[in-house]
Amino acid sequence: MSRNTVLWGLFALQAICCAYFLLDITLDFISPGTGLLLVESDLAEAVVTIALFVSLAFTASELRQMMSRQRRLSDQLKVASGAFTDLLETRFAEWSLTAAEREVAILALKGFAIADMAELRATKLGTVKAQCAAVYRKAKVSGRLELLSLFLDDLLADELVPTGPAPGQ
Repeated sequence: MSRNTVLWGLFALQAICCAYFLLDITLDFISPGTGLLLVESDLAEAVVTIALFVSLAFTASELRQMMSRQRRLSDQLKVASGAFTDLLETRFAEWSLTAAEREVAILALKGFAIADMAELRATKLGTVKAQCAAVYRKAKVSGRLELLSLFLDDLLADELVPTGPAPGQ
């Protein structure tokens, strides 16, 4: 059974238990002392209470695991972001890019169109085109996609964060 199925099943169980207790309270207010046999049963209330506690314990465990996974993913993202920044700086230095070429290269990697780059940098379209051409020439690539693939290949070549069990588990 999948984890999602179990979680939704427990959610449904908690909803049924809540509905049971709500019905019990409602009947107590409407007609104190009388009510449906099943609703007034101590055994039924005990079973529903136990079911709520079991599902709460499981839900708490799942939340703890999800929060731990979220922390690991956040850590991996920080490492990847830092690694990408380090990689950019290393490559830019290797290619001897000027400050303007670095800006254009970063904007190109982010997917900006040449016209948008020119507008953002308050320069002419021809200047940005020339700077892009210089970046591609120095990187020995034919265009934006090849430039991006250089960085992706380097990042994917090594494991940035070990994929073993999370610390503390």
